[in-house]
Amino acid sequence: MMVNLIDKIGDWNPQLFRELKGRLKFFNVAIAVATSLLLQMVVFLYQLRDFPNDEYSLTATYCRLRKLYELRQNQVYQQSNQSQVDDFNLFLSKNFCPANEIDWQLWWRDHWEYIFLSLSVIFVFSLLVAGTYLLINDLAKEETRGTLNFIRLSPQSETSILTGKLLGVPSLIYIVVLAAIPLHLWAGNSAGIAFSYILTYYAILAASCILFYSAALLFGLISRWFSGFQPWLGSGAVLLFLFTTILMASSYNNGLNNSTAWLRIFAPWDTVNYLFPNLLHVSNGSPMKSLEFFYLPLGKNIVSVVGFYLLNLGLCSYGILQALKRCFRNPQTSIISKKQSYLLVAFCQLMLWGFTLQQRWVEQVQENYILLALYNLVLILSLIAVLSPHRQDIQDWARYRHQEVSSHKSVWRDLIVAEKSPALVAIAINLAIVTIPWLVWISFTSVVHANDGQNDIYRLKVILAIALSISLMMIYATIAQLILLLKTPKRSFWAIGTLGTLSFLPQMILELIGISSWKHPTVWLFSTFPWPAIQHSEATTIFMALLAELSVLALLNFQLTRQVRLAGESATKALLAGR
Repeated sequence: MMVNLIDKIGDWNPQLFRELKGRLKFFNVAIAVATSLLLQMVVFLYQLRDFPNDEYSLTATYCRLRKLYELRQNQVYQQSNQSQVDDFNLFLSKNFCPANEIDWQLWWRDHWEYIFLSLSVIFVFSLLVAGTYLLINDLAKEETRGTLNFIRLSPQSETSILTGKLLGVPSLIYIVVLAAIPLHLWAGNSAGIAFSYILTYYAILAASCILFYSAALLFGLISRWFSGFQPWLGSGAVLLFLFTTILMASSYNNGLNNSTAWLRIFAPWDTVNYLFPNLLHVSNGSPMKSLEFFYLPLGKNIVSVVGFYLLNLGLCSYGILQALKRCFRNPQTSIISKKQSYLLVAFCQLMLWGFTLQQRWVEQVQENYILLALYNLVLILSLIAVLSPHRQDIQDWARYRHQEVSSHKSVWRDLIVAEKSPALVAIAINLAIVTIPWLVWISFTSVVHANDGQNDIYRLKVILAIALSISLMMIYATIAQLILLLKTPKRSFWAIGTLGTLSFLPQMILELIGISSWKHPTVWLFSTFPWPAIQHSEATTIFMALLAELSVLALLNFQLTRQVRLAGESATKALLAGR
């Protein structure tokens, strides 16, 4: 029967058969099952450490006489008589709760609940952290042995190969978890947890695994320069992210009423804590209950919370899988295309603004605009690094454009969607997508609580500041493209280093030498973060700074156009000379 099952797996997915055949050895499976059983025993025995014995205190949690003695204890303390306090404490130390007054039913229910919650947390860390490590390590080994290129050349589809990796590589981790499922279900049923909630938890865990595992495969494909360090780097990043989000979820004053909520959605803690309120021991309940998205009260209904969570994870997993398909066959191609970048930026704006616009939506934007600007800065800089083609690609495109007599419309179409064309127009379109929500918000709200004249002036200054940020991002994109056109080695390294230096170093230097945004706002207008300086600057000054940046942008684009034309001409001459 097992042979027939393996044969069917091989017929359905040869890559999965290959992964399972190399891992599901008898010794490996025995070790996995033994590890799971040992872990279950440790969790069970650890929860028994508080088992009520003959010396169980009269004021302990499960003693039915606790309220009576606590009331007497408060009365004694209020009398401020030290001798009576000492006598009462001596009485409590010598007398214990009778066995028939211990609420054993409540103790066992809580005991099983602790086991259930402990295993739930262990499942999350085991699957996400250990599974991520195994997937990245597997790709690193395949790359080292040279078998990854062999897999790329196989007639299997990308979906079949990637599915085989996702299901086969962490198979031993799956066995560890599956061996603990019976105890997990028994503990949940004994604790009075609804079976539907437990199944919902499993669905959330499976969706999280798909997302993190897909991201791990993508990271393994694009991080070849880390050599053997990338498994530790990837799994360490996941571990740090899970710890950070669990601390945020367990904080009673850290709600989901700002744009950081979207980042927390990628970790399962808030949603799992919504299902099992005692998971993180938050005194005022799960922050998911106050979750809103564009003022829609998602947190009022468990179906809407879980549905939104699964939808978000599903869409993000689908996007990562599309990037995996692009990179798997051709490791040299960019992670996403220009068309996909437009969808990515629009989706990010939808999610970020959806979590920002909640009950106090006007105040929320004013309080979180720095976070929104920072997220979008990281997003645009990442797109500049991903979408900007290298010298050889631009040479090929420029030679094609030089040889083909095409319409002006075709040139613009190439700049918008073509893979090898310069990325300046694509970056400009993405910046326009980022800017649209800001312009809508500025147009329909009062930027400041002031009279109409002052509000109109401040609105104009904010619009000019947005234009400053756009022009600066375009300058960065042009500089990166010019660096990638150079003939020097390690152009990517120099481009990333230059962008990082220009984005963050000037602000740090200005702060260190004491040039603050409120003392010298004009200098800060030319930085990556001009927002703190707009309230201390005149609209005329902001406009002049914008003109200066546009002049620099025009000069840089003139130089870029010249370099692209020379690259195309030189390639054509070389082609003709070789005839």
